[in-house]
Amino acid sequence: MATSGVVGGSTIDVNTLVSQLVAAERKPLDDQLARAVSKNTLQISATSALLGALSSFQSALNGLKTTNVFSGRSTTSSNEDIVTATASANAAPGSYDVEVERLATAQQISSTGFAAGPTTVVGSGTLTISLGGASFSVGVADPANTLADIRNAINSSANNPGVSASIINAADGAHLVLTSTKTGAANAIQVTQTGTLSALEYTPTNQANYTQLRPAQDALVNVAGYSTTSATNSITGVIDGVTLNLESAADNTTVSVTVGYDDAKAKDKIKSFVTAYNSLRSMMTRLGGYDSASGTAGPMLGDSILSGIDAELRRTLSNPVTEAGPAMQTLASIGINSSPKDGTLTIDDAKLDAALDSNFDGVARLFGSPETGVAAKLYDQIEDRLADGAAIDTRNKTLQAEQKALTKKKGDIDLRMQIVQQTYLKQFTRLDTLLSSLSATSAYLAQQIDSLPSWSPN
Repeated sequence: MATSGVVGGSTIDVNTLVSQLVAAERKPLDDQLARAVSKNTLQISATSALLGALSSFQSALNGLKTTNVFSGRSTTSSNEDIVTATASANAAPGSYDVEVERLATAQQISSTGFAAGPTTVVGSGTLTISLGGASFSVGVADPANTLADIRNAINSSANNPGVSASIINAADGAHLVLTSTKTGAANAIQVTQTGTLSALEYTPTNQANYTQLRPAQDALVNVAGYSTTSATNSITGVIDGVTLNLESAADNTTVSVTVGYDDAKAKDKIKSFVTAYNSLRSMMTRLGGYDSASGTAGPMLGDSILSGIDAELRRTLSNPVTEAGPAMQTLASIGINSSPKDGTLTIDDAKLDAALDSNFDGVARLFGSPETGVAAKLYDQIEDRLADGAAIDTRNKTLQAEQKALTKKKGDIDLRMQIVQQTYLKQFTRLDTLLSSLSATSAYLAQQIDSLPSWSPN
């Protein structure tokens, strides 16, 4: 196939000519597609940013959407070296006098000394060790019948309910020390035997073989003047919803344990709510605002979805919540105010602290009353906005479909331009061939004319 020809000494470059014609025809199509792709990408990014901001704000609302989240209680002790406390949501705020007369302890007993040390052969038979209502047995036989072997057998028994064995080497020999891992008077240790292991027996009627280093005893505590005992040093049920953690005994020393509303935790949640709302507000301003200085509009300026969300948020934040009580029906009444300039929220710390101190439950109802509380209502509204089939989801699916259509359109343009290129190549190749033929004919005629004899009228 010819790609160039000569006419009157000039060359026709068919490939270059075709490429330039195809490029000229393609440029407006590519420019139009690029604008559509750019617009589609910007809208997808804007929708994704809005979804992300709404989801983040909803997460912050999760910590305020019910009154139960305000149910945390704080506890203080006037002497944490003696007793500390934790409280559940059921605990009533108040102050309680606590006196710790004794701690719960785990029994520990030490055998008489074996002069030959840990390798002393004690005997053979079976040791049965009891801890409270549970017991286990270890067999002792030659050659594993030394004091050290017996210690190892006790510690490795799969049925051991909580007795630890160790050996203390002293001036009078090796002592087998048995220690309960469980506190309380009910968890006393007993050791019985069959065979020739009588040197390790320990029962209520035979305690000559051991010295008690620490008794199995219950804690004894006086709360508000009433005595109570406990097998452990963590006492629940004496004060409704409160757990007392006994640290040390101090007879005749009264410790004040105070249970109160957890104002600090509630305030942290409210601050998180304000921060998350301001982040959402900032994102909405960027998406739907207009910068007069640069003349730049946000990608969702005038968008009905964004406008609807904005109106709904403002309305919910300003509507009174009658369930909160007459003194604090609005956010402004507890120190949370909206800026008239940009709609962001600010906190008056002193006013919020005073509201939490004077009417903690009222603040909880302001945010978490079902259906009407500020956080509860906002959470439900955003849940509806984020739901499958809602306006944002529909918009997002439409934009994704447009993106696929634009990708296909690019492929269609490529295919169309291939056809145009082939058409131009055929047309200009035929033209090139014709010009080449005309050039050859012209050269032949010129040659024939030149070969004619000279003619003169004379």
